[in-house]
Amino acid sequence: MKNLKLIMVLLIGVLTLAACSGAQDTQSVSETSEMADDAMADDAMADDAMADDAMADDAMADDAMADDAMADDAMADDAMADDDSMMAEEGHDDDMDEEGHDDDMDDDDHAMDDDEMAKETMSEDGADAMMAEDAMGDMAELPAWQQLSLTDARTGETFTLADFSGKTVFVEPMATWCTNCRRQLGNVRDARAQLNDEDVVFIGLSLETNISDAELAQYQSDQGYDWTFAVMSPEILQQLADAFGRSITSAPSTPHFVIRPDGSTTELVTGIESADQILQQIQAARG
Repeated sequence: MKNLKLIMVLLIGVLTLAACSGAQDTQSVSETSEMADDAMADDAMADDAMADDAMADDAMADDAMADDAMADDAMADDAMADDDSMMAEEGHDDDMDEEGHDDDMDDDDHAMDDDEMAKETMSEDGADAMMAEDAMGDMAELPAWQQLSLTDARTGETFTLADFSGKTVFVEPMATWCTNCRRQLGNVRDARAQLNDEDVVFIGLSLETNISDAELAQYQSDQGYDWTFAVMSPEILQQLADAFGRSITSAPSTPHFVIRPDGSTTELVTGIESADQILQQIQAARG
């Protein structure tokens, strides 16, 4: 019995110890759990703190990147502004150079060219005016009958004897009914064929002021006279009579004369002359 009691006491003690130990273990476990929870909470707080720090760092980094980006943009804007300014200055300088310098030079050149052209034009106009005055002066010195219009019987073209100024002109007054005229004009034809000189002109002037150009042209064709013939007007005939005398109006006397290149004339010659004599008269008049 004593042993049993002892065993019971021991058993109770063991149980009590076990219970105490279990309670302590439970408390330890609880404390351990609480400590773990606290540690976890601390870790969570630490993690949150670290996350906050990380977020703060990220935010700072983002801010820094944004600042850098803004700084880069600002630098880029400044660079663009500088480039624009430089381009504007260069453009302005170019404009100044082109407009202020080149354009001025061009304007000056154009002005000089215009002045030179104006001077040349004035010179040319002056020269033309002088030539016109000289021509008018020469025309004024020519006798009126050289300036009166005649009509080429074959072509119908009008001309004056003054149109041949500078050339030697052999003039033969004639009539289509005159046999002496045909003999004389045959010798003129031979002389003309020998001479063949463009600076010598042959003119036949009809003393028959009342015939038509067609009649005179037919006479030319029939006789083989291939130089210029024209019907004189009464005015020209009268002026020739005033200048050379009445003998110039007599067709059978075969009157003829030569107009020199300067517009002056030889003496009136009458009578039938050979081709050689006609050429001699022409050569003498040419000087």
